[in-house]
Amino acid sequence: MRTRLLAAAVAAAALGGASLEALAQAKPDVLVKQRQAAMTLQGKYLGPIGAMLKGARPYDADVVALNATFLENLARMPWDGFVASTSGIKSKTKPAAFTNTAKFQADAEALEAATAKLGAVARAKDQAGVKAAFGGVAKACGSCHDDFREK
Repeated sequence: MRTRLLAAAVAAAALGGASLEALAQAKPDVLVKQRQAAMTLQGKYLGPIGAMLKGARPYDADVVALNATFLENLARMPWDGFVASTSGIKSKTKPAAFTNTAKFQADAEALEAATAKLGAVARAKDQAGVKAAFGGVAKACGSCHDDFREK
């Protein structure tokens, strides 16, 4: 009897969790806005690092470390917003993002890896390492934008 009651409780909890998950699904237009916001913030934190590396702003290792850490976290955020239900929502995303998902996934992972490397060298206050890693981040951004973003 106790086993049946436990099994029923587990089943009810699982079904209840599934129902809550279905209710928590974001609308396609909301997902697009969220992924665009994450990308906008990536630009916000990448820009000052680039300006410092070009000499347009004085180099500040603490600001670079903070911005690189934000980038590292932001680079993981937009991808769950690129789902098939968002393909009809007006944005700069090319249809290839929804059809060439293997390449899109690879580009997303490349950005995550590049920002993780940038974050690590920035927190270590390694300016030369930041300069080298920044190039990897720029390359990852550019590759994805070339293939999956309208000009």
